[in-house]
Amino acid sequence: MGLASQWDRISRALPRGWGSADLRLLVPDRSSRSRAATLLGPLGVGRFEEELRFTVSRTSGVGPDAARRLLANLDEEGITGTVVLARTAAAAAAEPAARPLLGAQWDALLAALPADWSDLLCRLTLASSDDVPRAALLAAPVNPSRPDKDVGFDFRVARNAGYGVSAQMARRCLIRLDEAGIHGSVEVLRALADTQHVATQGPVWIVGGKTL
Repeated sequence: MGLASQWDRISRALPRGWGSADLRLLVPDRSSRSRAATLLGPLGVGRFEEELRFTVSRTSGVGPDAARRLLANLDEEGITGTVVLARTAAAAAAEPAARPLLGAQWDALLAALPADWSDLLCRLTLASSDDVPRAALLAAPVNPSRPDKDVGFDFRVARNAGYGVSAQMARRCLIRLDEAGIHGSVEVLRALADTQHVATQGPVWIVGGKTL
């Protein structure tokens, strides 16, 4: 079986999602081995006794199709040998998409609310617990309430009157965190619409036995 065909057989058996394959080409004849190393030059061939070692990568360097063409060149010159798979590595995981800034997240949340919303209970979850003290200071105007064992805090927003800061103030505080390089996610836990405050300062939520 020719060298290109041997590579075809190996590549078909590689695991799904493979990123690179380390290969060994065994060429017993010394003169043929030297010529093979020259023809496979683009693969960055290394020599070890009767072996030529090289790597085929799907993400950098020489890819599988180019490797096949190089091995076919050896077939055309009558160079014989055995291609052996030494090791495979999975393709590197793609970098996660960057999380939107907190100010942008807040704008998207408000845009999704019904037109008559009046009161919100929100939660800010921080990417790092190291940022909690600094974030609480920068967002002090929203009167942050620290939920048990959570990395972040809750806060209330009132559209017209009652408990909570305005949506505009909440947004300014979140932008302060963005400017300080503090990352996280913000969400609306509960929302009420068109509440009527009769002899009260607005609705009260009881979460986990705590009044918010």
